[in-house]
Amino acid sequence: MGRAGKTVTGFSIGEVEKITGIRAHVLRYWEQEQPFLRPQKDTQGRRLYTDHHLDLIFRMKYLVEVRKFTVEGAGQQLLTDLSGKGGSKRITELSHIRSELLNVYRLLQENKNAFKAASEA
Repeated sequence: MGRAGKTVTGFSIGEVEKITGIRAHVLRYWEQEQPFLRPQKDTQGRRLYTDHHLDLIFRMKYLVEVRKFTVEGAGQQLLTDLSGKGGSKRITELSHIRSELLNVYRLLQENKNAFKAASEA
């Protein structure tokens, strides 16, 4: 259970590492440098990333790896994008596509877990 009795759900840091290709230590560094990338933690202190966090991480990855921004510069660009001053229709479309792909990933994981449980029974 998370804060105020709500169950906290999301992607673990290991899942985020697999999905994004960004190593866990880099994700933790980005969290230190960019306050908007800080995920909630469950009762055991494990990070739980939302779809929104993944969207931001993919955008950070693009800015750092492709556009060659520094982490600080990429954070500033993301803040500009999030404020609506630098946002574009393309960014919104990419966010929607990523969201759909994450839904497919979740469905595959659920089916994988259900299949594994059925085969063990």
